[in-house]
Amino acid sequence: MAVIIKYVVERNGVERMTFTSKKEADAYDKMLDVAEALEDMLTKVDVPLSEQQVESLALEIAKQKDDFVSVLKGGKVAPKANANAKNKSENEKASDPDKVTKIKQA
Repeated sequence: MAVIIKYVVERNGVERMTFTSKKEADAYDKMLDVAEALEDMLTKVDVPLSEQQVESLALEIAKQKDDFVSVLKGGKVAPKANANAKNKSENEKASDPDKVTKIKQA
């Protein structure tokens, strides 16, 4: 029998996520703290948002906080590879027999 250690992130009595690494669990918990603080800020803005919209927006901002901080400091967001473009490119390679052969030979 194996012993498995699990770290559970819980908020308001609700289990949010389970991790096998304490570091990952702590990072997720910190992200939820940031989202909670953002929710408080967003409820005070003069833009009509529903409670669900405030919660979703705060969570997304918290997930991408490094990009938001960069923009707020006057920088730019580094472009991220588009997953759809990558998948399309891989599908095109698979449909072209010459390209598949070249890939196999490499």
